[in-house]
Order: sequence, then structure tokens, then C-alpha cells
Amino acid sequence: MAITDANPDSFTRMDESTEQQWQVIGERTRANQGRVADRLLMLLESLADISDGFITDQLTHCLQTATMAEKAGADPEMVFASLMHDVGKAISVPNHGAISAEMIKPYVRDDVYRTILNHQDFQGRHYYQHFGAPTDLRDQFRDESWFALCEQFTDDWDQQAFDPQAETFPLEHFEPLIREITAQARF
Repeated sequence: MAITDANPDSFTRMDESTEQQWQVIGERTRANQGRVADRLLMLLESLADISDGFITDQLTHCLQTATMAEKAGADPEMVFASLMHDVGKAISVPNHGAISAEMIKPYVRDDVYRTILNHQDFQGRHYYQHFGAPTDLRDQFRDESWFALCEQFTDDWDQQAFDPQAETFPLEHFEPLIREITAQARF
């Protein structure tokens, strides 16, 4: 049976699947990889409806963060991550960092993933005192190889990206980068 003749519609259980069915599923998944960028763009656009008390909406915040990263000379994966760092807020604010990090994990190197995963603990330095929480949570990561990257991200770009007058590249500027980085997942 040719790979294209394998019937994935007969697939009802993983433990009874065939190699040919998985080859078809793999081919179709690769052919539809572009939908990842489409979905990420959709989630980013939805952030325009979320401000939660900030002077800028969360889309503008993400765009400003990515703009600052790009202008500072960050590499493409870090610019992409800067854009995507708060996309998890479209689903849940309290664990948005973990949601965002898991969404980008297949497309970025480990230090970038860990930066987004842990950025909230780094951000605490700038405002946790207002909630009676410790501001030194980043210190637990001081010996990690990604510490400096996360510190740069949070201190130089993320925490400063709430100015409605700041230079902000539009989402269309970043769309080619999103499409390029998400074109192929790393497993």
C-alpha cells in the first residue's frame, strides 16, 4: 500500500495504528505546519482586547517588547520570543509565562524557552513589593546559563514596554519572522 493510500480515517487507537497511518499523519501535519503561525497571529491579535489596568493593551505591550529586542540586536528567536512572551494571557494571566513558553518551545532553543518560562519571577523585582511578595525570586536562577538573557529580556525590554508613545513596530512587521520560525518544529 502506498503511503498516500493508507487510510488515517481507520485510525481509532494508537495501540492498533500502523506505520503507514503514521506516515500519512506525519505528511499531513507537515503540510499544515503553516497553521501554527496563523493561530499564533490570531492569539496575538486577541491581546488587543486585554489591558487589565495597563495603559496599553497586551498586543501593544508584546509588539513594543519585540520592537525593543529587535532594535537592541537580539537574534531572531529572541525577537520572536519577545513578541510571544505574553500570548498566554489570551488564556490565563496567572500562568501565562508557562503557557507562552510551551507554545514556542518547539521553535526556539532552550535558553530562549527558559527565559519565557521564568520571566515572571524575574519581573517580580520590579513590582512584587506592591503585593507583599518577595522581589528576589530571580536569584534562585542565578547559576543558570540563561540567567543573563532572562535578565536582559525582563529589565531592558519587557518591563519598559507599556508606553503608548513608544516606537512600536506593527504586527505585520513580525509576521514573516513568525512564519519563518514556526515553519518547522524541533523535536
